[in-house]
Amino acid sequence: MKILHVIPSVSWLRGGTSFVVQALAQAQARAGCTVHVATTDDDGPHAHLAVPLGQPVEQQGVRYHYFARQTGFYAASWPLAHWLDRNVGAYDLLHLHALFSFAALPAALSAARWKVPYVVMPHGTLSAWSLRQRRQWLKQLSLALVERQILGRAACIHYTSPQERREAEGLSLGRPAVVTPNPVEMPLELIDRVRGQFRGAHPALDGRTLVLFLGRLDQKKGLDLLIAAFARLRASHPAAALLIAGAGEPAFIAELRGLVERLGLAPHVHWLGFLEGEAKWAALADADLFALPSRSENFAVAAVEAMAAGLPVLLSDQVGIQQEVAAAGAGLVVPCKLEPLAAGLARLAADAGLRVTMGAAGRHLAARFAPQAVAQALLALYAGVIAVPAYPPRRNRNMARIDAMCAINYRIVGKNLVPYAPDFD
Repeated sequence: MKILHVIPSVSWLRGGTSFVVQALAQAQARAGCTVHVATTDDDGPHAHLAVPLGQPVEQQGVRYHYFARQTGFYAASWPLAHWLDRNVGAYDLLHLHALFSFAALPAALSAARWKVPYVVMPHGTLSAWSLRQRRQWLKQLSLALVERQILGRAACIHYTSPQERREAEGLSLGRPAVVTPNPVEMPLELIDRVRGQFRGAHPALDGRTLVLFLGRLDQKKGLDLLIAAFARLRASHPAAALLIAGAGEPAFIAELRGLVERLGLAPHVHWLGFLEGEAKWAALADADLFALPSRSENFAVAAVEAMAAGLPVLLSDQVGIQQEVAAAGAGLVVPCKLEPLAAGLARLAADAGLRVTMGAAGRHLAARFAPQAVAQALLALYAGVIAVPAYPPRRNRNMARIDAMCAINYRIVGKNLVPYAPDFD
């Protein structure tokens, strides 16, 4: 099977989507597929990746095709569009990642021209919160004129959690919906090997209870709530310290730093910047708990990574995997509000035994998101999609054949990943 993933950017500065696509592509390549990724040289709003343009780059069994990005906004790339128009016909299936960005449009148009089926993975861009943020009027216009056309020709829409699917139901997209979790790389041997390194490199944190946030620094992550809740925690737990690891817009980071200063927390909040590789896992391994009070989160890769490192997680009820975490006893789930968040922090900070118990449950839960299991589920989906001859995909009867041919959907119930049927409206 020849698979092409199309994504606006694989820069790690763009957050979990980039990690997900690379982990998924590598797992599918290990399963014996020919896997390519078409993307741009985007490396954040004002930078470009130092990669060869217009020529293939092999990395861990996956072939990447990078093209110059002409605009920061919308990540438009005319060379990418041209390449897609000429090459999409060589693939059996396209997997389009993220909406409200340029790459998905030429990919969908090229797929229509070459009669190649495609799956769309919104990565949270269809949530109610996302649609209300940043140029709301432009998003609504784009949804009506562009995204609905892309989605309308998709074989199916791939959500990463039941919560993400429910949030998109109000849009009445009329396409089959499948739910398969994100794949998350978790190098357990590395995690155990680097345990102790972070604290060793930061002796000032010796004996402190470390609350870690790791991810993209963005308003939707609820960092303002976390900082305010941490201020309350300090009153009862003066040994607590807050670690903030990630990158984001300088103006937003300046706002957060200003809030920290106003609350008198500067000596107790540590800004780690963007962490990757061994440095990231070292911070996860040495923290005491992980907090993600997001206002909207379709999945939460960083939370799964934290569980893989044995951390209890404190999540808002707007995080996609919150039901699985609560059912497994791997952490606490609270409303996305200051009071319950502060109470959750205090409970976990005060009870080391609870942290150990939840951390062990979390490590067990995280194993269910291993890339190879997720890749196999999606390959079954792809096989079903390819077997449907009509293009564009017809609703109801033809698409129902996909589910009849293979169990493609996965969700977490109890201790197992079990197949369940998608909805065909």
